[in-house]
Amino acid sequence: MRQDPYEILGVKQDASQKDIQSAFRKLAKKYHPDLNPGDRKAEEIFKEISAANEIVSDEEKRARFDRGEIDINGVERAPFQQHREYAGANGGEAFFDEGGFSQFGGFDDIFASFMSRRGGSGPNASPFGEAQFRKGADAHYTMEVSFLDAINGTTAPVSLGSGSSLDVKIPAGTRDGQVLRLRGKGVKGGAKGHDGDALIEIKVKPHPFFKRDGDDIRVEIPITIREAVLGGKIRVPTPGGYLNVTLKPHTNTGTTLRLKGKGVTKIGSGHGDLLATIKIVLPEIPDPDLTALMEKWPERSNEDPRKHLNL
Repeated sequence: MRQDPYEILGVKQDASQKDIQSAFRKLAKKYHPDLNPGDRKAEEIFKEISAANEIVSDEEKRARFDRGEIDINGVERAPFQQHREYAGANGGEAFFDEGGFSQFGGFDDIFASFMSRRGGSGPNASPFGEAQFRKGADAHYTMEVSFLDAINGTTAPVSLGSGSSLDVKIPAGTRDGQVLRLRGKGVKGGAKGHDGDALIEIKVKPHPFFKRDGDDIRVEIPITIREAVLGGKIRVPTPGGYLNVTLKPHTNTGTTLRLKGKGVTKIGSGHGDLLATIKIVLPEIPDPDLTALMEKWPERSNEDPRKHLNL
């Protein structure tokens, strides 16, 4: 904290009380916490200019500061502290007044309403009434949602620390680890302060066959040998339901079908795609007819599906 009240208020040491009051009023209007909610830097500056004004707007305190008897906080400086303590013990008046913010009476009406709301009195009260305007702390929660609810969006309840619950809107396309902020649903603030927010971290449960890849969704689609060779219609699952997709003849394992706009809702507008990767699978129960067919199938010397693996 700066120690020169004149420097803090931006006035010269010989400034008049009118100039001091004008400078303080201008700065206070700029940095008042009511006009800068949540701005810690503005709050600190407001405290600093208020402390400076407390000294130089009082003629006695200002004179004592100019003589080096007290500092910007009104605290006695040695050797004046010992002298003052001695004077007080012999009937003299103690200097430091704990009464708080006494110099705000000169504010104009539009700003005085802010000052009168600061509250707080008594020897233990904050001179700025900070507790009344303190913002409540944010409350942190974790919420599990299914993969499809995260992709399609939903509304689900979350249990709060108080034992109550709150319905939370899960936007379509919500990601695992994304934090949703619910304004004013956190810890209560001061009597005249803002309540904190509820921060809800979303945990998306894995899906049995869908996997998210950015704004796209991947899924592996098993097909039979017959479907791979002859092609035809196959049913492909998407987050919004099943679609009938035409499979070309002679489709190999690893072929990826792109279904436009069937993926994740993008931020702003549009959707990603669904990427369906084909996988040829044999029957779970061995088929003797298929075995017989393969035994009769002629083996061709130029067919080597592993030729790309040669070292």
